[in-house]
Amino acid sequence: MSKATILLRILQRKREEVAERGRVRSLAELRALARDASPVRGFADALAMRVAAGRNAVIAEIKKASPSKGLIRADFDPPALARSYERGGAACLSVLTDVDFFQGADAYLQAARAAVALPVLRKDFTVDAYQVVEARALGADCILLIAAAFTEAPSQMADLAALATELGLDVLVEVHDAAELEMALAVPGRLIGINNRDLHSFEVSLDTTYALLDRIPADHIVVTESGIGTAEDVAAMRAHGVHAFLVGESLMRAPDPGERLRELFGL
Repeated sequence: MSKATILLRILQRKREEVAERGRVRSLAELRALARDASPVRGFADALAMRVAAGRNAVIAEIKKASPSKGLIRADFDPPALARSYERGGAACLSVLTDVDFFQGADAYLQAARAAVALPVLRKDFTVDAYQVVEARALGADCILLIAAAFTEAPSQMADLAALATELGLDVLVEVHDAAELEMALAVPGRLIGINNRDLHSFEVSLDTTYALLDRIPADHIVVTESGIGTAEDVAAMRAHGVHAFLVGESLMRAPDPGERLRELFGL
């Protein structure tokens, strides 16, 4: 099954999930919880500070499983993983909260964030305003918007980004090609994520990031995602002017993810 088909399945299920959650807790209730949530930690600022200092800015991911790889880490302890990443020099965390396809949970994000001082991205498939408010209520500092989910409705992505900004959240807009990048650049914000994993073939190529760099204004922070597994990969990205990375699987498979992070990025 192609990843494009998996993406469509995930998005369909996500809309069902939002409806289910809305019947349990109203948007008004969520907004009240979001107002009482702990203050945001500047996610984009944390990356920008590292980049400005000439250092690698790493978003280290806490991910138990994926649709394509199945179980990635059986010994899964989000607070311990968060502390390991913090010791290893991560600038930020990313925590999978999708239940059905990634074996994630909202509680994982809350537990990981409570264990450290790092800003946290809620890594999920955000398609509705309910989820944006929910992210802030959970304590997230940033949300992910995947451009491929909005190819039929680009204005919806912009609306969700605007709501996130209103709530104090940063937004990482993820793209895979030039058309999606054009959509992303129409959304106010500093963070552009380029996923090196092809949506159709599962193939990973760092050339995906390289091919789009010239199209991205200098005032944006480019976050390269997927396929970073060696120090040589890191060096190649830095040689192309990319200093921010989102890395998950290669760290999660290591006995000590934080130590692997330090080794990989020289932190």
